[in-house]
Amino acid sequence: MGRSASVFQALLVFLITIIETQWSSVSGMYCADMASTVYRPHSVTITEFGAVGDGVTLNTKAFQNAIFYLNSFADKGGAQLFVPAGRWLTGGFSLISHLTLSLDKDAVIIGSPHSSDWPVIDPLPSYGRGRELPGGRHQSLIFGSHLTDVIITGANGTIDGQGAIWWDWFHNNTLNYTRPHLVELMYSTNVVISNLTFKNSPFWNIHPVYCSQVIVEHVTILAPLNSPNTDGINPDSSTNVCISHCYVRNGDDVIVIKSGWDEYGISFAQPSSNISISNITGETGGGAGIAIGSEMSGGISEVRAEGLRIVNSLHGIRIKTAPGRGGYVRNVYIANVSMHNVSMAIRINGNYGEHPDNNYDRNALPIISNITIQNVVGVDVGVAGILEGIEGDNFSSICISNVSLSVQSRHPWNCSLIQGYSNSVTPESCEQLRTDCERHRSAMTVAVL
Repeated sequence: MGRSASVFQALLVFLITIIETQWSSVSGMYCADMASTVYRPHSVTITEFGAVGDGVTLNTKAFQNAIFYLNSFADKGGAQLFVPAGRWLTGGFSLISHLTLSLDKDAVIIGSPHSSDWPVIDPLPSYGRGRELPGGRHQSLIFGSHLTDVIITGANGTIDGQGAIWWDWFHNNTLNYTRPHLVELMYSTNVVISNLTFKNSPFWNIHPVYCSQVIVEHVTILAPLNSPNTDGINPDSSTNVCISHCYVRNGDDVIVIKSGWDEYGISFAQPSSNISISNITGETGGGAGIAIGSEMSGGISEVRAEGLRIVNSLHGIRIKTAPGRGGYVRNVYIANVSMHNVSMAIRINGNYGEHPDNNYDRNALPIISNITIQNVVGVDVGVAGILEGIEGDNFSSICISNVSLSVQSRHPWNCSLIQGYSNSVTPESCEQLRTDCERHRSAMTVAVL
């Protein structure tokens, strides 16, 4: 009998290990298999097309003409457009497949301060309207749709959106359309964005949407801590995304995963999944170091984030959703996080954000499940966590373990309408999380058996 129990216990441990390994190794194969550099047999310099790097001459036509010319090499191994040292003022322009846009270390691509130089395009189908205003939206400074094999890189050259004027228009309520991003690629595969500095985006910085096989690595993103909605990297309804070795200091979420907005996201039904995030340092005035949502109506799953350093920020880790969103957030693994001077370490908010219109289904409730947060250390933390679900909804299997926070508040945790587990948490977690994580996993494995 004792031997049978020992065998069963060994089998139990083995199965738990297999389950955890499969769940937490989402970054494995697809990141390793994605190439971050590609040789291009053809190359031109932007000055060959009349561009002037004086920071005053508008070079939109030069970028457009260069890329039009390089399209003839798309089936011949692709091509590179090189931007040398200088300050290259431009409006929005579109990339092509099999292209490398490469910046010299002293090159700065500068966004025009005139909104007429940023074309207006249709809203995203998973959002139904511009994110800020009904109707269309300004195209990003660097844009592409239905592309494959695209690289945006450099020797730490700079892309500067000159966002201050857009932030003023936002604060003064004088925008006619939703603000533009710095980079947005839609319906594209095999995308690499690396070794660049992004500054002063009018809105979000890097936005791959409806994409797959995306690498973002070794980038720096900078904006004032009070700049509105200057999110860093926003994978949106995208799969197989690898984000690593980045520094972000901005006014909103450092990295945030999205997948569509209310009924439009539910109908479009394109989730974000297989997202790997590692070795990130972030500081944000109004957001979180890593966030999910609030636009998550197409579903978000299989997320692994580790090696995060979050300083001088409002939130550390945050999940945002609301009635009407529908969709799900599940199988999220966040580990090895350090925080310093963070107002709130962990936040789950079930009633966050506005809606695109009044046609959303108020009974479309999101499902939040299988969220693991472990190996977190924080000092000068205001509040350990506020975790709030939705009445009649299912926020379950939230596991917090090996967390040590130096907290200022006398009431470090506030939890409602959630269910989960914890172990080795200081200060002691809220009552809804006081079942041990390991016992829960053992029970799950027994159920499987």
